[in-house]
Amino acid sequence: MRELRFNVFGTLVTITGAPGAWQAFHPGTDGKRRPADFVIPHDISEDGLLEYLADLFHEDATPRRPTVHRLP
Repeated sequence: MRELRFNVFGTLVTITGAPGAWQAFHPGTDGKRRPADFVIPHDISEDGLLEYLADLFHEDATPRRPTVHRLP
């Protein structure tokens, strides 16, 4: 299973799965994770995740955290 990590305007989000079966989580500092409170549509590709997250959470952007970026 693929695991992708993103910094979404200062909030860490982990996405697992594959196109059509994505699951989103918020990682905790203790190594556990909790389900995120949003759904990723089945037609979003891996390459489209960053743009989707930016569109979904654009209201969370601030001058100090103006972007969404994928983490290594």
